[in-house]
Amino acid sequence: MTDTIGVGLIGTGYMGKCHALAWTSVKPIFGTGPRPRLVQLAEANIELANQRAEEFGFAQATANWRDLIANPEVEVVSVTTPNAFHADMAVAALEAGKHVWCEKPMAVGFSEAQRMEAVARKSGKVAILGYNYIQNPLVRQIGELIAAGAIGEVNHVRVEMDEDFMADPKAQFYWKSEASSGYGALDDFAVHPLSLLQRLFGNPTRVFAHQSKPYLDRPTAEGGKRAVETFDIASVLFDIGSISGVLTVNRSAWGRKGRIALQIFGSAGSIVYDQERMNELQLYRASGPAAVQGYQTILSAPAHKPYDRFIPAPGHGIGFNDLKAIECHELLRTIGGEKGRVIDFTAGLEIERTVHAMAQSHAEQRWIEPKRAGH
Repeated sequence: MTDTIGVGLIGTGYMGKCHALAWTSVKPIFGTGPRPRLVQLAEANIELANQRAEEFGFAQATANWRDLIANPEVEVVSVTTPNAFHADMAVAALEAGKHVWCEKPMAVGFSEAQRMEAVARKSGKVAILGYNYIQNPLVRQIGELIAAGAIGEVNHVRVEMDEDFMADPKAQFYWKSEASSGYGALDDFAVHPLSLLQRLFGNPTRVFAHQSKPYLDRPTAEGGKRAVETFDIASVLFDIGSISGVLTVNRSAWGRKGRIALQIFGSAGSIVYDQERMNELQLYRASGPAAVQGYQTILSAPAHKPYDRFIPAPGHGIGFNDLKAIECHELLRTIGGEKGRVIDFTAGLEIERTVHAMAQSHAEQRWIEPKRAGH
């Protein structure tokens, strides 16, 4: 790998800024790998593109994302646009010989996700998805505890993801309530818990899902109302082999800001984790005198790699944007030929497969077994 790598960024909203921060900080944090060169940025109009390029530190700006992909100095492309644009942008970048870092979900339709995965395999380039929660040092620790048998044989998992950014019924209609964005909470939210489940246990082998709309319509900027086309709440029963599970997701849960609550129950103990308290986990071991059994709180510390790259002392904590920097580092490791901790398009397609099986289950009100690749 060369000493530098040219970066292009398409989309400069919330996640676009997260990617820009990650590209800027990855070298100072980790000290290894190529130094990212912020080559070009693309936005919907040239005024905004120029403004963001100045703010984020990109050398060039454009209002045409295809010009960015055609730029020979761009070697890796961050795609952080709304869901409906992911497939065309990622495919075009891969076919142009670029590596791709695309935010989740892969695409609105399963056929588009399949196309993305097929093009990625054919291209030979690295293509990963933005599942940054798997990068948390304590999520890595959870995996190590399970593998070491700390809680025995896992038999049941419960996971919730809740936020309240769509909780207000008076909030105006915007693109996340359009059918063109996907199903709603299933592909906007459930993909994150599914990424954790995939990393820790594998993909669900069967699912039974129900979706609901807390609000049937929302006010528009013009003064009228528009019907909500997506589901903001979903509840799912699932199995992963012999492990039973429950998944609930809600984009309209007042009071919840960034909750991904994970409870893992085994034959010899349990583990509890919540993303809103992302620098601690709870471990219960069913051993020793009953009078002193209880949950042990484990705080993030330098022993939980790569926490030590950020802070030399335990208990101080890392944040969301730090997870994106870790993810960026894992992407660069993968591009460099190492085995990075990433969810590539092939693994991501299995998450999409699960989401679409859940939507099918809701429509047909029955258990669905996702048809996995190779089966």
